[in-house]
Amino acid sequence: MSELTVEPVESIETGDLPAGVDAPEYVLYGGKGGVGKTTCAAATALASARGGTSTLVVSTDPAHSLSDTLETDIPAEPTRIREDSPLFAVEIDPEAAAVEGPFAPDADGGTDVDFDGGAGLGGLGELLGGDGGHPLGGAMPGADEAAAMQLLIEYLDDPRFERVVVDTAPTGHTLRLLELPEVMDSMVGRLLSFRERLSGMAGSLGGLFGDDDSVEDGTASLKELSSKIERLRSALEDPTRTDFRVVMIPEEMSVTESERLVDRLEGFGIPVGTVVVNRVSEDLTAAAGLDEEWFVAPDTENCEFCRRRWEVQRNALSRAQDLFRGREVKRVPLFAEAVRGEAMLGVVASCLD
Repeated sequence: MSELTVEPVESIETGDLPAGVDAPEYVLYGGKGGVGKTTCAAATALASARGGTSTLVVSTDPAHSLSDTLETDIPAEPTRIREDSPLFAVEIDPEAAAVEGPFAPDADGGTDVDFDGGAGLGGLGELLGGDGGHPLGGAMPGADEAAAMQLLIEYLDDPRFERVVVDTAPTGHTLRLLELPEVMDSMVGRLLSFRERLSGMAGSLGGLFGDDDSVEDGTASLKELSSKIERLRSALEDPTRTDFRVVMIPEEMSVTESERLVDRLEGFGIPVGTVVVNRVSEDLTAAAGLDEEWFVAPDTENCEFCRRRWEVQRNALSRAQDLFRGREVKRVPLFAEAVRGEAMLGVVASCLD
């Protein structure tokens, strides 16, 4: 068996890298953990910003690998990370957002459920949960996902950004996050109905429900959140505004999980326009416009290991093509080098273009 010799990349001309992307205002990358979602999101955001579009790349993945991929520290607030292009980035820490945000547990282990800090239940909260806590005590279930969703809504509404690219958490976390608009909308609706039914009792029961201003403020906050949730749902369901891109690798289990993810997304009414197959052991220099001088493809003719791996991948690719027929399927090759930094991400962007 012959050895596979790989020559390292010495340099890539960044001037030839893509500037601008053909994509709607919201691009979300999702899939199983470790398939390359962060790489694709960073590459798309970089290319978008290079084209002059003010772009925010958001990571909701607790692993926080976006900083490593872009080779720069990314804070928990949207921050411009490139001087030569309007590229902004933020890494959402769902647990921290839950601790600091409206779902945060109070000093007694409870949590306010008015979503915006309003004291809408006044003295009733003490009767239900004691000292302002909610009746069940402890942190609200799903509080971290809910806090992340609230931040995501804010970023999607932020007029500073013409395009938002989201690096989502692995499939299970993402599905829970995407379920939240409906769950939160239902919860907000019930709280509003509860307050409206009790508002007539507030006068006769005095301070039990808090003063009129606090009730009014809390109700207004809930209505504002309900409106934001509806706008988010509308954006996610509109293929002219949102492209949810499922990332997979050419292996049977990844194809199967991607199929389930696409089915679930369709159940939410979220269209999947693009499927990205990453780490393909195929010479894609011509298709992706890669420079043959430095790109090294696995030698499937002389390397037995490479040949067998390519056979496995080819079967998976064939199944993926059948399953995702009618959607745009992009292939990103398996690189000999680590995909990090602007130059390599630009190469990935050329494959996604």
